[in-house]
Amino acid sequence: MRHFTQFAALDWSGARGLRQAGIALAVACENEAPALVRPGRKWSRAEILAWLEARADEGIDMLIGFDFSAAFAFADHGAYFPEWSESPGDLPDLWALVERICATDPHYEAHSFLAHPEARRHFRHAKGDTGDRFEPGAGRLRLVERHQRATRQAASVSNFNLVGAAQVGKASLSGMRLLHRLRGRIPLWPLDPVPARGPLLVEIYTSLAARAAGMAPGRSKIRDGAALDCALAALGSPVTGMRGPLSDHASDALLTAAWLRAIAHRRDIWSPVPLDAAIAHTEGWTFGIL
Repeated sequence: MRHFTQFAALDWSGARGLRQAGIALAVACENEAPALVRPGRKWSRAEILAWLEARADEGIDMLIGFDFSAAFAFADHGAYFPEWSESPGDLPDLWALVERICATDPHYEAHSFLAHPEARRHFRHAKGDTGDRFEPGAGRLRLVERHQRATRQAASVSNFNLVGAAQVGKASLSGMRLLHRLRGRIPLWPLDPVPARGPLLVEIYTSLAARAAGMAPGRSKIRDGAALDCALAALGSPVTGMRGPLSDHASDALLTAAWLRAIAHRRDIWSPVPLDAAIAHTEGWTFGIL
């Protein structure tokens, strides 16, 4: 099994603007409590990209989890965007398409993609504004999302849905611009082979870490330092000693970094039964879903 010495979790945001209160980054080293990177900082997405590129330049053996979707559903219709002639055939081409359309959007935003006359047909944008290709009901799901729902490992929301507090579409699109820039710099599991050395990216759900720590589904947000330490202790992690109020973005990153460290040695995590090469190259997978 690949050995990592550091484990990072990135709580991401697709909101407008240069700096985002919803972005948090934490790192757990071996046998140490997880810690926030630049605590109290309002990160920009460009700064996160620079931090990740530095990990690649330094060749750090780090497993890095990001909490946005690397892809849209593909397997159900054999295409990301049925009836659109420019619909890509795999993950890197999807990221390149998003980047091309959003090239003039500032701060790695992706509003131009959602305004594109063909792309917008596939999304639910707002109440009363739903594209004609949006799947009736909750929207299209990737195989991993359908699988985790069926097995009750996690709840999932279609990233074609842009309505409501739980929507992940905007964050995923801005994240795809990040992945486009990291292509060739940091490999992504399971799209790429796991390298013998250096950093590796994986897609995560922070709610998986909360469930592993014994928190009830739907009640996974931690906003207090003492509660965070209880959850960390449940994962067998050294605790932070934090007290008082804590943003749920910070606690999500801290807890998930410790969770990545706790499960990364398990062979079954790296070989989920439903995953095959076609899914790895078109839809990807969520780390920790079996």
